Amino acid sequence: MMRVTDLILPVFLAIGQFSFCQNAIDSGIAAFNQGRYASALSQLREPAKKGDPAAQVFFALSQAASGDCASALPTLAAQSQKAKNPFDRMAGLAAAKCYSAGGNTTEAMAILQNLKGRYPDDADLLYLQAKVSMKAFNDATLAMFQRVPSSYRVHQLSAEIFETQNRYADAVTEYRKAIEVNPTAPDLHFRLGRALLLESHTPAALEQASAEFTAELKISPEDSASEFQLGQISTVQGNQVDARLHFKRAVDLSPRFIAAWIALGKNYAQAKQYADAISVLTRVTEIDPDNEGAHYALLSVFRNAGQLDKARAEKIKLDSLQKVPEGEFSDFLKKLGEKPPPQE
Repeated sequence: MMRVTDLILPVFLAIGQFSFCQNAIDSGIAAFNQGRYASALSQLREPAKKGDPAAQVFFALSQAASGDCASALPTLAAQSQKAKNPFDRMAGLAAAKCYSAGGNTTEAMAILQNLKGRYPDDADLLYLQAKVSMKAFNDATLAMFQRVPSSYRVHQLSAEIFETQNRYADAVTEYRKAIEVNPTAPDLHFRLGRALLLESHTPAALEQASAEFTAELKISPEDSASEFQLGQISTVQGNQVDARLHFKRAVDLSPRFIAAWIALGKNYAQAKQYADAISVLTRVTEIDPDNEGAHYALLSVFRNAGQLDKARAEKIKLDSLQKVPEGEFSDFLKKLGEKPPPQE
């Protein structure tokens, strides 16, 4: 006959094994958090084999932290895909680091992009995404400089890097070298013209930049940014009629090109064509209701046209936007070199 102890003893043994296993998991996780990865691996190995989710993740994390990404990646990548898994974020970040360290930035970015849908405001995730993107850029740049050093793209990229460092004279030199190699490549003449303007606003620089934007339009006839730049240059040179033609062309090509619309409105205002200026600038406020530059320009036009009630209404709107508009000339300098926003 089976005794009661025969029924109870296996239960106690099972509880004891569970308690021992849980203690090992807790100790292993604590060891991982303390940076004692060898100890974590030792304590988590058996619970991980038995399928405990926490043990599996922290065992893989310990492998990765010990430099064994090859063994850790299958578990980490799989865990990162489980949306309701409490370890998905931690596993995903570690997997992305492993992929990136191994040179596989494509997989790293795929994991991070997947996690971003669940954690859009996670600072660690965004930081790692930026680092992986930077590494991918650096790797591609190095490969380009090594494999195709005579390509016009090498000169173009060099110029763009110089621009980020405010070394505009060097950027101009590199853009010119790129154009020598490939004079019909789209965007090069525009970028050279912009670099010339960023370097200087002397009459000579304006003439050189104008020639480059004109050259860009021969290659890309519908480049609204080049039309806009030509309009800005004509404005500085005092040729308001030519400026207006360029601004009109820019907004015809890119109907949501806000800076070009504002420039066109100001052009009309300077010619005292207030009705046309009001029509244009009102359209800008319909496209972008909170655009401070448009409201400031509209305020000025209403004031000059004697429509003081409407000018006061624009002032109230400007105050609600809580930003003092910049002066018109500094605004012009700021706008030089800007491309229009993408079409929606």
